[in-house]
Amino acid sequence: MSTEVRQFTVGADDDGVRLDRWFKRHLPQVGFATVSRWARTGQIRVDGKRADPADRLSAGQVLRVPPGGEQTERGPRARKPLTEEQRLLAKDMVILRSEAALVLNKPPGLATQGGSGTHEHVDGLLDAYADNNGPRPRLVHRLDKDTSGVLLIARTPGSAAYFSKHFSGRSARKIYWALVMGVPEIEDGLIELPLAKQPGTGGEKMMVDQSGEGQSARTRYRVLDRAGNRAAWVELQPLTGRTHQLRVHMAAIGHPIVGDGKYGGKDAFLSGTISRKMHLHARRLIIPTPDGDEIDVSAELPEHFAASMISLGFDEMDGAQIPLPPPPPPREVKKAEAKAHAKQYRKERRGERRKRGAADAVPKRAPARKGPAKPAAKGPPRPRKR
Repeated sequence: MSTEVRQFTVGADDDGVRLDRWFKRHLPQVGFATVSRWARTGQIRVDGKRADPADRLSAGQVLRVPPGGEQTERGPRARKPLTEEQRLLAKDMVILRSEAALVLNKPPGLATQGGSGTHEHVDGLLDAYADNNGPRPRLVHRLDKDTSGVLLIARTPGSAAYFSKHFSGRSARKIYWALVMGVPEIEDGLIELPLAKQPGTGGEKMMVDQSGEGQSARTRYRVLDRAGNRAAWVELQPLTGRTHQLRVHMAAIGHPIVGDGKYGGKDAFLSGTISRKMHLHARRLIIPTPDGDEIDVSAELPEHFAASMISLGFDEMDGAQIPLPPPPPPREVKKAEAKAHAKQYRKERRGERRKRGAADAVPKRAPARKGPAKPAAKGPPRPRKR
């Protein structure tokens, strides 16, 4: 437990973050109740001034933190140290390293996060990538356990917020390769089918929902090659990010992904030497970086996928890159466009109302009087009653 006053300089990565979020990032052992009490009693100071937990910090500010505050009872549970085998696996997965991110080639069969009965996962290996006394890297998106390929890991809290925004805003462009059963009749198409959780599966399985209550989902696909009518090699681009979207969409058009028994049933497997593992691979990721640059990285196929490609007569070199669709505009741009459209609409409506008002304001001729005009009253005006 700290017994001395501590001072921290807010880094560029924490610019704009709330004070309570700063504590959660850098001093997670200090609970929110303690932070609130320190702020209320003036023990937390930012550049010498009192601060509130909801205040936003700026890079370069100096934060004064009083001694103590560590939770002794229900603090964060210590993680088990990684084995040499786990550290080697973590090292072998890295295909790109930058100041903001690590890009991994996740093998099939390794979950992204832990869950019920899942003890081996990427999240549990992230300590292997942490620098001495630096923040622990964190996940910003996911791949299914049986899906292989590109997985981006943020190295700092600030880059995690940045990348998460781009994934949720759909400006991160992802390209998948898959082997599917049969050959789609339309070789370059767009699947637009809403998705929802299938009742009775505990949310573990999705389905196409035509009731109007499902979430919209769009997938662009293109056939790269075909093995007769037996199977096809396709390129997939999810334009939305729903759970199991690619798997459900391909099964819905009658061409489930090879090895995906969950959505294709027994009809999702090829005979012969073709592996029964799922053949879905996150091949390429293109995403901007916080420093204004861009990550554009591709991941090699796993062994079973590469062997199936050879067995079916497909050549990876034939997977020429198709022109990528332009990234969707940011939400701020969409809001500004909608606001400008609404303003222009109201302006036009006001013009229509003014024209109607002018037409209604044409003076009417007064009816002609009958008989002589009444003479004006003479004498002083009569006083008003008060």
